[in-house]
Amino acid sequence: MIILESGDIMLIANNISVRFGGRTLFSDVNIKFEGNNCYGLIGANGAGKSTFLKILAGTKESTTGEVIKGADERISVLVQDHNAYDDVNVVETVIMGDKELYDIKMEKDALYMKEDFTEEDGIRVGVLEDLFLKKNGWQAESDAKVLLSGLGLDNSLFNKLMRELKETDKVKVMLARALFGEPDILLLDEPTNGLDLNSKMWLEDFLIDFKNTVIVISHDRHFLNKVCTYMVDIDYEKVKLFAGNYDFWYESSQLIQKQMRDSNKKKEQKIAELQDFIRRFSANASKSKQATSRKKSLEKIVLDEIKPSSRKYPYINFEPERYLGKEVIHLDKVCKNIDGVDVLKNVRLTIKPSDRIVILGNEIAKTILLEIIYGKIKPDSGEIKYGSTVKVSYFPKNNHDYFLKDENMIEWLRQYSEDKDETFIRGFLGRMLFSGEEALKSVDVLSGGEKVRCMFSKMMLEHGNVLLFDEPTNHLDIESITALNEGLKRFNGVIVMSSHDLQLIDTIANRIVEIRDDGTIKDYELSYMEYLKKVNL
Repeated sequence: MIILESGDIMLIANNISVRFGGRTLFSDVNIKFEGNNCYGLIGANGAGKSTFLKILAGTKESTTGEVIKGADERISVLVQDHNAYDDVNVVETVIMGDKELYDIKMEKDALYMKEDFTEEDGIRVGVLEDLFLKKNGWQAESDAKVLLSGLGLDNSLFNKLMRELKETDKVKVMLARALFGEPDILLLDEPTNGLDLNSKMWLEDFLIDFKNTVIVISHDRHFLNKVCTYMVDIDYEKVKLFAGNYDFWYESSQLIQKQMRDSNKKKEQKIAELQDFIRRFSANASKSKQATSRKKSLEKIVLDEIKPSSRKYPYINFEPERYLGKEVIHLDKVCKNIDGVDVLKNVRLTIKPSDRIVILGNEIAKTILLEIIYGKIKPDSGEIKYGSTVKVSYFPKNNHDYFLKDENMIEWLRQYSEDKDETFIRGFLGRMLFSGEEALKSVDVLSGGEKVRCMFSKMMLEHGNVLLFDEPTNHLDIESITALNEGLKRFNGVIVMSSHDLQLIDTIANRIVEIRDDGTIKDYELSYMEYLKKVNL
């Protein structure tokens, strides 16, 4: 990394290329990141997003080129290792996000603790106190707590050691650590992973108001639309900069590809016309000059190079076996107690044929409610009634038990299909981007995203008219999430879903069921945005 002596805050990628063996991730990247802009870094899985972010952070070397930044600029990076600070308390972990401030604090405190405090120590402490004051050090603990509170961490955890926290709480602390101290450049890799809806909204507002440069990787489309002023797209082995948010990039990139295809089509027609003329008149003396002229014109026509995109969109389409009648599912006084806690208490819920319900609230309670509706577990008391036309299909948050056997994907999916023909099964797997030899991979070694796509294939084959989803976007890339979103918008049946994907919720939900801390529910027959206004969020 090259350090500039002075100047405006900026981070420059200069002629950056990355190659692994014979494969090129991207080449000749020249982008200047500057101002109080937020840059969304997007691309398919494996395109090189995290690699590019690490190069910008200075923790990974590029094959060619260099990264240039100002001498006094502080880069803050969201640390992915949640166990790196196990023996440090929560507030101190956050303050450590500003290394210079933390080092000043530690040196100052160590000098004050010395028994043989010398005159030189006194002079050094004076210098450190001045630096500490300039960096607003006396406000550091308060600032750290504000960040932690904003992200939804209970203040009873502030003085705990990191090892004592749940994984979901560690995520919030590490994010607060990255945000602490107003860094000049903020690099965030999937900052919304593990955050609840309120924490996500707080982070969105924080980044919108943030006065310096942000570069962020996220698969959350709502988040990218809300906070980003530019999109940086890694595709076709290139890195291109687009002004605007995710939706603007998507429309722009589709238009550019269409224009290139249309341009090539016109050029191909012109080439065919010239070739036909040359073929017919090159031997004709009276037309030979024209034929020669057209040969020169033909040589000048260059087709635009359209490389295959690294992005792949699965085709997700849920088709119900039959339409629902008037009666769907009714829960009457349903109760469930776990370890002495009322997770669900006297829940009354009537699901109607037009419902697209999103469940909000405690994570355990949401899962329990979906499992009770599906029939996986029984309530302690209360009654559940199903209409005669109802066929339920369920997507669990934890799909581990579905993939325990050493069998390939064709064998795995065949057990859920009435049509056992291999060609038919391969067709379904092909929709989920498993083609050729990939379909013979054993299911017990699949990645999280691959297992999710297999579960979608299973659900499509079940042809349910009531679909239950417990966090269906976990482990998915942005292309698969988009495909799921489109599939659910087309679906003609009931959807009951738990999700942290705000755009999915916003485009699907027409009813919100909120599970309260005491296990009771509050039912809102509203869209998600109407619900937010209703509860003043």
